Amino acid sequence: MSHLLLLILSVIVGIMVVVQGGLNARLGVLISNSMLATSSALLTSASLTVLVAIITVRHFPSMAEVKEVPAYLWFTGGILSFIAVTLFYYIIPRVGISTAVTFGLAGQICFAAIAGHYGWFGLPVEPVSIKKLIGMLVLVAGVILIKY
Repeated sequence: MSHLLLLILSVIVGIMVVVQGGLNARLGVLISNSMLATSSALLTSASLTVLVAIITVRHFPSMAEVKEVPAYLWFTGGILSFIAVTLFYYIIPRVGISTAVTFGLAGQICFAAIAGHYGWFGLPVEPVSIKKLIGMLVLVAGVILIKY
């Protein structure tokens, strides 16, 4: 897949995050419970993921490969996803979707720059440059301008 197509898909994913956040936050408001909205979203997501995996995965890992994976990797991502989604659905109706997404995106970009710089999570190292630092400062300034 071309680099340009991957970037376009990334933009589409960003749009989808905003749409699903808005819809599910609204569901939480209508049923007066953001935890039930989170349950609905994550149950639907998990069900679709299992279905697509059953249909598309051609090679499942061997038991030896499964045993090589540190135990925390099986659960930590799901726990963080649950917390992030639940907080997102709780925060959006209180501060607005634009504010929630803007501040969330600023946090993502700043943390991603740090994680990328050090190659955390076993991912490729992407050193922080002066250009990236200026970009992050402009982003934070943009967040402040959007909010205030």
